Amino acid sequence: MMAFPKQVRVVEVGPRDGLQNEVNVSLEDKVVLINSLAKAGLKHIEGGAFVSPKWVPQMADSSAVFAAIERHDDVLLSALTPNLKGAELALAADVGEFAIFTAASEAFTQKNINCSISESIERFRPVVELAKANNIKVRGYVSCALGCPYQGAVAPEQVLEVCKQLLALGCYEVSLGDTIGVGTANEVEQLLDLLLKHLDASQLAVHFHDTYGQAISNIYAALKMGISTVDSAVAGLGGCPYAKGASGNVATEDVVYLLQKLGIDTGIDLKTLAQAGATICKALNKHPQSKVANAILADCDQEQ
Repeated sequence: MMAFPKQVRVVEVGPRDGLQNEVNVSLEDKVVLINSLAKAGLKHIEGGAFVSPKWVPQMADSSAVFAAIERHDDVLLSALTPNLKGAELALAADVGEFAIFTAASEAFTQKNINCSISESIERFRPVVELAKANNIKVRGYVSCALGCPYQGAVAPEQVLEVCKQLLALGCYEVSLGDTIGVGTANEVEQLLDLLLKHLDASQLAVHFHDTYGQAISNIYAALKMGISTVDSAVAGLGGCPYAKGASGNVATEDVVYLLQKLGIDTGIDLKTLAQAGATICKALNKHPQSKVANAILADCDQEQ
């Protein structure tokens, strides 16, 4: 077991991975959300996705979002760029980081993007070349790192192989996604035990969905093993198209509360963060999925 990291980078994916799985909200609501997240102290925010509006209509206004939000020198704004066209649009929108994604499951990749894992990585080559030519970093996602809705269990060795391919392609970091939220802490430890024999902890992040309520314990397990980057979504935004009615990403408020209680620095103000989540949830006509946020908001109501 390694010591807990002294600092943890929280990558806020609510405006992209969260909202793309919710009902559509206005451009103004998205801009308010991202500006509020930056105000709360988030330093890495995934603001949108440059993908086909036919398949992901919730992200159709990403160029307009990036044009309208407040810019801060110390806040990195990233976007999903699955192909060269998307990367070119992201470049024009002054996006600070590109994100690309594949999966550790051949079945998932075939069902999701109609190609093999190796073919999906080849599709990213021109995206990475464009990024390098413009001094833009590229981050990789590996979906189904702890289970697949089509094939079931996914071998850690397969996750390792895909991580190696993404890093060799030019990604500075690979985020391990539990896409359907089925993983448990012991499985996280088994996966990282293998990966950390071949890769440095600084090259890995975790991206856990909370479908079965295991995300916080899984993050705790990853932190114990030296992982210092965690993806999350304010108010637990999002869902899982493979598990009807399931909650989405782990809530940023819950992650920050855990980190603060462990004495780990985040630089994030929990009350401001909870209020940002409450505002976007009002626009979505839903309640925050974060237990921490709900507790904080209840205390605020009592104070008033």
